[in-house]
Amino acid sequence: MSESPDRTPLPRSFFDRPVLEVAPDLLGRTLVRNTDEGRMELRLTEVEAYAGAIDPGSHAFRGRTARNAVMFGPPGHAYVYFTYGMWHCLNLVCGPEGHASGVLLRAGEIIEGADQARPRRRSARSDHELAKGPARLATALDVALSLNGTDTCAGQDGPLALLTGTPPTPDRISSGPRTGVGGDGAPHPWRYWITEDPTVSPYRPHTPRKRRLDSARTTD
Repeated sequence: MSESPDRTPLPRSFFDRPVLEVAPDLLGRTLVRNTDEGRMELRLTEVEAYAGAIDPGSHAFRGRTARNAVMFGPPGHAYVYFTYGMWHCLNLVCGPEGHASGVLLRAGEIIEGADQARPRRRSARSDHELAKGPARLATALDVALSLNGTDTCAGQDGPLALLTGTPPTPDRISSGPRTGVGGDGAPHPWRYWITEDPTVSPYRPHTPRKRRLDSARTTD
């Protein structure tokens, strides 16, 4: 029995394109997350593109490190990182191998398995908030560093996979500056979202972190 068109896994060739093509094309796609508790599915509603060596906002801007090594590998793999000492974020590697481009998955609607996500996101006031933001998305889907490097093109029975889903029409896609990105990367309108979707996270501009005076004195 053949799969319906919206249940077809995305091939590696989908990810083997320039990041600014892949990012908006991920909107409306279905992210599959299989855990020991069962299967979850999420409709992607918000993403951000990061363009490697040409992008000051990218983790790969200054070259390869142990942390970002997956970004330099084949497209279609998951890049998971830990931030602020408490949160994980999930990205998808895209573009030719070695170019280190990636798309941050910022938000989505859990369309299957919300009962698994709710205990992980007890502060969510509604199901629309379960995956409303990149850290919330990763928490709701039980994403941790153990998934770093996962091949999302290996089949939908694996830990992570992407299905065709139902992409929005071009007139329903909005774009603007990326959340929290400062410096030379701030003006790039590389955040994409489904217009007026209730699961999209609020935009927040970059705020420089001020060094506390008392902290500075303790390091003298």
